[in-house]
Amino acid sequence: MSDDRRPVVVVLLGSALAVAGLVHLWLLPRYLPNEPVSAGLALIAGWASVTLLCYAIGRLQSAPRELPNMRFADIGIALLLLSLVVALALDAVGLASEAAAPVYALPALGIYAGVALIGWSIGRRTEAINEIVR
Repeated sequence: MSDDRRPVVVVLLGSALAVAGLVHLWLLPRYLPNEPVSAGLALIAGWASVTLLCYAIGRLQSAPRELPNMRFADIGIALLLLSLVVALALDAVGLASEAAAPVYALPALGIYAGVALIGWSIGRRTEAINEIVR
């Protein structure tokens, strides 16, 4: 990574970490039991912050000599979609998320792993493209 872009990516990393912590430690516990719409918006903000966090990590730790493939992003998209479908299927069967929280933990982890893989892969790819352009 060139020295002129490193501070911007470090600021992105710190900001995404702060937003992810704020969302997951303050907003979600506040909204989750009583306000499902606000909790859903907080979850989407949490997913976006985790994606940006992993994007910044991918940019900072990448030193590719050639263009990396996007296989991990494909796996992340598949994991994200599969986890969403499983969570929606559990909801369609009638399992309330409040009553069966451990059952919903696996799809939730899958969603977070999926967005993390997507962000990390795009960060690696972006850094490789920037190195090729230079």
